[in-house]
This record gives sequence, C-alpha cells and structure tokens, in this order.
Amino acid sequence: MPKPQTLLALNWKMNKTPSEATAWANDLKEKLHLGAAEVAIMAPAIDLQALSWFLKDTGVQLGGQDVSQHESGAYTGEISAAMLKDVGAKYAVVGHSERREYHAESSQVVAGKARAALSGGLVPVICVGEGLEVRERGEHVSYTLDQLRDSLAGITISSAAQIVVAYEPVWAIGTGRTATAADAEELCGAIRNALSGLLGEVGGGVQVLYGGSVKGGNVAEICAQPNVNGALVGGAALEVASVLEMVAELG
Repeated sequence: MPKPQTLLALNWKMNKTPSEATAWANDLKEKLHLGAAEVAIMAPAIDLQALSWFLKDTGVQLGGQDVSQHESGAYTGEISAAMLKDVGAKYAVVGHSERREYHAESSQVVAGKARAALSGGLVPVICVGEGLEVRERGEHVSYTLDQLRDSLAGITISSAAQIVVAYEPVWAIGTGRTATAADAEELCGAIRNALSGLLGEVGGGVQVLYGGSVKGGNVAEICAQPNVNGALVGGAALEVASVLEMVAELG
C-alpha cells in the first residue's frame, strides 16, 4: 500500500486571540506555497471562524483542539462536531496528552469523542503516547498500544479509514527534548502494525503522525520514516516563519 500523504498539523494550544489569528493568517497567505504536505491548523475554537474566512481558497485546512462526546444539549462550555464543521473544520484533536493529564480524560472518553467526531463528519486526530517513567521502564510500546486500542473502542472498520493517529511521547512535548527519528519510527511502526491487526487493510492507510518538539531542522527526517506520515507540531506552529520552513523542508 502506498504511503499516505504527509500531514503537518499545527496545534496552537491556548494561544492567539482572533485578531492575532487573523494577522497570522494574512501573513501566511502572502508567503505560503503548499508543497507535498497537507497543512492543517488546530486552533482555539474561537479563532476558527476568522481563519476559515481569511484562509479560504488557500488549501490550508482547519481543526478543533477538542470536541464534545455529545451532539448537543445541556453541556455548558462544550463544542460539538457540528459546530466545528459549520465553521469549516476538517479535523478535531482528541485525547491530546494535556487533555488526558489536566482534564483526567480516559481512553474511554477519548473513544467517545472520536466517535462523535466521525458521526459529525470530522476526522479525529487520536493522540496516544507515554510519559517518561513508562519509557524508562521499557513499557512504552505496550502502554501506547493499550491506549490506542482503548481509544478506538466502538469505531467500525468502515469509519476507521477517516481517522488519524498521532503518537506523542509526553516527555518530548514542549521540553525541547525530541525523540529521535528512530524512536518515532519504532512507535509509529508498532502503531501501524496494531492498526493493521485491528482494522485489516484499512489500518495500513491510516495516517500516523509524530508529535513532540517537531520543528524546522528535524521535521523532514522524522517524516521520512516509513511509518511516519506527518507531524503534530506545537511551539513551532506559532510563528509563520517556522511553519514556512517546515513546509519547505517537506517538499
């Protein structure tokens, strides 16, 4: 099966007001020349409307940083898949390590969010990965694959063709400490094998991303690995110059 297209998913986290997002988008639009990689901005929900308007016709995609398990109703503060879809989002990140840690989201909750995203016409970017203690015990592969299986609960093989999986070693997020390309390939390869075992042929076509201190200078080497189909980028996603550098390095 041919390698899936490279996806550069830019996770802004809790950064940029709508006015700052608009200025960023205008700067990007003037300078961006898309290459082989798809570029998607995972922005705060409040920024998506402005980004959708200012980046229309550029080929840049949008995504939410989270999505509710619920379609609608009395869930104050939640944002549904339909809401994200209506402002032009294609993706929704679910199970980011910060959501798992700071909001106590279990893999069962993550699976519910992934199913809700799929039902609402979004592509869930399902995040999995281990902390430093798990890695130092040598249990990083089994831990991550258990998390993956639980986070895919209830997702049918037919809908699984529309998911993305992002491996993010928690010890390498925002720390400046980056897993090597070989580390990324080890886990992304294990994830690929697990997906193939769970989903059959469909699993071979699922995009598997690496996330954790990715930036210009290492993104091309990481994404060149056989089982790495792109990157979930944090800090380096906030500056237009950094994004342009990464796009250029990916060809």
